[in-house]
Amino acid sequence: MATRNRNTSQRAPQALPLDIRAMNAAALAIFALAGMVLLAASIAWLLRAPLFTLRSIALDGDLARSNLATLRANALPRLAGNFFSLDLERGRAAFESVPWVRQAVVRRVWPNRLAVTLEEHRAVALWSGDANSDKLVNQQGEVFQANLGDVEDENLVTLAGPEGSSAQMLAMQQRLASALAPMSARIDTLELSSRGSWRAELDGGADLELGRGSADEVIARTERFVRTLGQATQRFAAADGAARTLLAADLRHPDGYALRLRGVTTNSATLR
Repeated sequence: MATRNRNTSQRAPQALPLDIRAMNAAALAIFALAGMVLLAASIAWLLRAPLFTLRSIALDGDLARSNLATLRANALPRLAGNFFSLDLERGRAAFESVPWVRQAVVRRVWPNRLAVTLEEHRAVALWSGDANSDKLVNQQGEVFQANLGDVEDENLVTLAGPEGSSAQMLAMQQRLASALAPMSARIDTLELSSRGSWRAELDGGADLELGRGSADEVIARTERFVRTLGQATQRFAAADGAARTLLAADLRHPDGYALRLRGVTTNSATLR
């Protein structure tokens, strides 16, 4: 008698119809899109939440001339947004637009504050390189505009030269100040012509034509002048032996310099 061969193996599951798979994919896409819209709405609400409205600004650093009233009038109107949406770069520019502020660092402090660190300009010279005289030079050699009435030092040297030469001129002024120190003379005005020629006016009124050349060459001529000036003026001492007042000196000569002294009838004297 024949027996049937029973197959105990399970049948393979049948694939879902194409239309059902398409419906499932569409449903997943709709859920994903809804989730994204909900997330975007949540973020938008979060950005506008009163909790994150900027409540205070903490100031630190140099505040000698940057008072609160000036900062409030010049910087705060340019700040827009809350803790999340405020553009820090624009915030930095807003504070740096305030007179006397050289650099500003702006940071967020959770959840609704700003921390601002200021560096002020340190004026070391006046600048008269153009028609606008309300300009100063800081210790980095940068020209900036500020109220000259805020400057406490009345003995700042005046630098006058082509645009972009302020750093070069400040460096030269500092070197010349050291070279002229043995004369107990202070530079009142230092000029640099468009052709690169230097001229200095001392606090006593004497004019020094320093000439052209590298900084080292100008300083070398100045040091030679200071070193030998006493010897040169002794030739024209007054009857009582008093030294003559220096009115002008021309240091442009390679082998010496020309002098103009008060009370000397000769127009100039040259030391070689």
